Amino acid sequence: MNQSFSPSQLELSRRRFMIGAAGLSFAFAFGGRSADAATPAAATGGKTLSPWASIESDGTIFIMSPATEMGQGSMTSLPLIVAEEMDADWNKVRVVPAPVVEKIYGNPGFGGLMYTAGSNAVRSYYKELRTFGAQVRRVLLDNAAKHWNVAADELTTEPSAVVHAKSGRKIGYGEIAAFAEVPAKAPEIKPEQLKKKKDFRLIGKDVLRVELPNKVNGTAQYSIDAQVPGMIYGAIVRSPVEGGTPDKFDEAKVKAIPGVISTVRLPYGVGVLAETAWAVFAGREAVEQSISWHRTGKAWGFDSDKGMEAFAADAKNLSVPVTNDWFKQGDAEGELAKAASVIEAEYRCDYAYHAQIEPLNAVASVSPSGDSVEVWCGTQSQTLGVEAPAKALGISRDKVKLHYTLLGGGFGRRGHRDEEFIVDAVLLSKEAKRPVKMMWTREDDVHNGRLRPITAHYLRAGLDQAGKIVAWHQRLAGDRVTPYQDPVRYNIAKHKDFILMLGVEMRTYDIPNQYCGQIYRDTGVRTSSLRGIGFTANKFVEEAFLDEIALKRGVDPVQLRLDLLKHTPRGKAVVERVAEMANWGKKPADGRAFGFAFIDYSNSLLGGIAEISVDRGTGAIKVHNFWCTIDCGTPVQPDNVVAQTQSSIVYGLGMALTERITVKDGAIQQSNFYDYQVMRMRDIPEMHIEVIATDNPPTGAGQMATPLIAPAVNNAFAALTGKRLRETPMTPERVKKALA
Repeated sequence: MNQSFSPSQLELSRRRFMIGAAGLSFAFAFGGRSADAATPAAATGGKTLSPWASIESDGTIFIMSPATEMGQGSMTSLPLIVAEEMDADWNKVRVVPAPVVEKIYGNPGFGGLMYTAGSNAVRSYYKELRTFGAQVRRVLLDNAAKHWNVAADELTTEPSAVVHAKSGRKIGYGEIAAFAEVPAKAPEIKPEQLKKKKDFRLIGKDVLRVELPNKVNGTAQYSIDAQVPGMIYGAIVRSPVEGGTPDKFDEAKVKAIPGVISTVRLPYGVGVLAETAWAVFAGREAVEQSISWHRTGKAWGFDSDKGMEAFAADAKNLSVPVTNDWFKQGDAEGELAKAASVIEAEYRCDYAYHAQIEPLNAVASVSPSGDSVEVWCGTQSQTLGVEAPAKALGISRDKVKLHYTLLGGGFGRRGHRDEEFIVDAVLLSKEAKRPVKMMWTREDDVHNGRLRPITAHYLRAGLDQAGKIVAWHQRLAGDRVTPYQDPVRYNIAKHKDFILMLGVEMRTYDIPNQYCGQIYRDTGVRTSSLRGIGFTANKFVEEAFLDEIALKRGVDPVQLRLDLLKHTPRGKAVVERVAEMANWGKKPADGRAFGFAFIDYSNSLLGGIAEISVDRGTGAIKVHNFWCTIDCGTPVQPDNVVAQTQSSIVYGLGMALTERITVKDGAIQQSNFYDYQVMRMRDIPEMHIEVIATDNPPTGAGQMATPLIAPAVNNAFAALTGKRLRETPMTPERVKKALA
C-alpha cells in the first residue's frame, strides 16, 4: 500500500528534498520554460536525481506532486506518471507537494501557473511528466552501466531495480542513488523512447489514492484544521452586493461580546477578531444585524428573474447586435434562409452556487513589520495563493510562505485571481499583529458566493428536404464571468468570455454550418467558473434542442447522434455502447422513460442515458438509473475515472433538478442547504459507468459528466410527458407548470 503523509511530514520532506531552484540536479525544459543546473538539495543519505524525484539509499522514492488535491486524485495520478517512466516500485513511492516554483512545476495548460482546474492536470502534465520520469530512469541506467563497466544498452529495468541479464546481476535504485553522479544536463528523451502502452505497469491500472487512508482514519489535514501558536480567530461581514462599502454598525454591541477583541474596517466589509471561534461568529452576527451599506457597485437593484427575461428578449431579438462572433463555421445564416424548414427554440439557465463542503477559510501570520507573511490554506492555485497576499501587503512574492493543504471541495471556487478568502486572513492578521484563522460560515459562503452565470439562448436549426440539419444558429445572452473572475486571462483572451462560452462549438457533429454569437451583459453580480464551466449550460441547450429536432422529425434520438457522428468513430463507439448498456429501444417500466445525451468535452467523449419518472402531484422528477460511457483517452487510473464520473453525475443532478440561486436588489436570497437544495442520498440513482480506454493521450475526466445530466433528464421528461422543460434547474414548480 502506498503511504501518505500528514502536512507536517510533507513539510519536512519539502525541506529535505528539492526545495525550489536549490533542488535542481540538471537543466531541463518544460513547455518552453527552463531551469538552470544547481547543486542537489541535501538529503539524508539520498540523492536528488531531478527536480521531480529523489531516492533514498533504502530505495524510498520521493516524487513531487504539482497539483492541489480536492478529491479528484491528482495527488496520485501525476506522481504515478513519473513513477511509470522511472519504472519505480509504487510501494516505495512517497508523494511530496511541490514548492511554489512555476518555472519547474507550473501547469502548461494554464500558461505555467501552478493551477488545478478544468480537469486539466493529467491532460496538461502527461507528456512532460513521462519525459521527466524517463530522464531519471536514464540517469540510473547510465550510473549502473558505469558501476558495472558494461554498455548501458545491455541493461533493462524492473520495478526499482536495474538488471544486467548477461551476468545475472541486479541492483536496486537505492543502491545506485548512493553512488550516482547526476549530469548537469538532462538526458535527451525522444517520444519513441518512452514506454509503449503494452509495457505499462502503473498507468491504466488501479492503485490506492495516496491521501485516502488519512481521509478514512480522520487524520487528513485541511486548512480548517490548521493551528498556529498565538492564533486568534477572524470573521468578516462582507457587502451583500459586489462593490458595496460599510457605513455604520453598532461597534459597542460587538465589543461587549465576551471573547471579542476588536473590529476591523475593510473597504468591502467589517472584520471581527476574537479569542475563540464561537466568539468571533457571535461578533460577526452582531455586526450583520446592525450594519448599513453605501450602495456603491453596479449590482444594487438587480433582480435575477427580471434580468433573465431581459436576457431572453435580447437573445431572441435579432436586431440586438451580438458582442462577438464566438464560433463560426460555414454560413449558418445563409443556409437558414435557404432551408426547407426551420425549427427554433429558447432555453434558460439560472444562477448556481459551488456548494463545496468546506466553507472558505485560511490562516495567516503577518510579521510584526508587515513585510512578510505565512499562509495556510486550501487553494486551487498555489501561484495565486502567493501572489494575492503579496499584492495585499505590497510586498514581493518571495516574502510569502505558502502551506497548501487538502481542499474540502473546490469546483472552481478556490481558484480566483484575488483569492479573497486568503486576503481576508492576511488583512486581519496585519491589523491584529498575530496569526489569524479566518473562517466563513456557510451563510457567508452562500451570500458571498460567486455564481454560475445566468444565460438565455435562442436557437434556430435549418433542415433540408431530407431532414438533415444543414445550419445551426445560436444567440447567447449571458452574465459576464471571465472579466470578473480573472481579468488577466480575459485580456490574454482578447476580451472573449471563454468561461461563459466554452461548449457552444459542436465540432464533433457533422453540421456543416454553425454559428454562435455572444451578447455580453454585465449585471455586476459576482460570477465564477463552476464545475463544468460553460459546458454545463451550453451542452444542456444543444442536446435538448437536438432531441426536439429528432422528435419533430420522428427520428430516434440515438440514431440522430450516430448519423451526426459518422466521421467520429470514437463518438459512435461511445453512443453505441451506452445504448447497449441501457437496452435503448426496449420499453421502460410503466411510468418511466429514457432520455439520451452525448457531449464532446475538450475531446473527452461521453454518452449518457437517464431513466426517470415524474410525480405529477408534487412535480418532482426522480432519476432511477443513469448509464454513462466515457472515452477520455488513456485513463491513468480507471477506477478513479469511474469515481469522478459518479461525482460528476451527482453534481450534475443537483444543477439539473434543484440548485437555484435568486438575486434581489443585487443580493443572493438563499442562505444554507435548507433553501439551496443539493442532492441527498435518497436522490441518487443507480449509476452504471463504463470507461472506454483508447490509445489517445488523456483528455480529462474530473468534471466531464456534469454537463451530460441535465439534457439526458430533460430529454427523458419530454419522452415521458410530451412536454419540454426549457429552464434549469427543472424544479417541481416548473414541472407542475409545464404539465398544467
